[in-house]
Amino acid sequence: MNIKDIENLAALARLELTEKEKEGLLSDMDSILGYVKQIEEVKIKEVKLDYDLKNIWREDNPGQREFSKELIISQFPDSQDEFLKVKKIL
Repeated sequence: MNIKDIENLAALARLELTEKEKEGLLSDMDSILGYVKQIEEVKIKEVKLDYDLKNIWREDNPGQREFSKELIISQFPDSQDEFLKVKKIL
């Protein structure tokens, strides 16, 4: 990465940068990209998960619905023709 790349990124983001800021960003980007390269080099083989995911709060019943259209309309303060009436916001 070089100063031209920083200038292109700044133009895309519509930022005006001083030369000192460009140099600082170039230094920061170089360290970030170096860290990403270091992470990419990590070799990961097959990983075994030691835990089991499950819902401990309730049984999962995909067909069971706790909410219905009628329930929501009945609890709303104002409705008309199965629509919920709210205040006009402008």
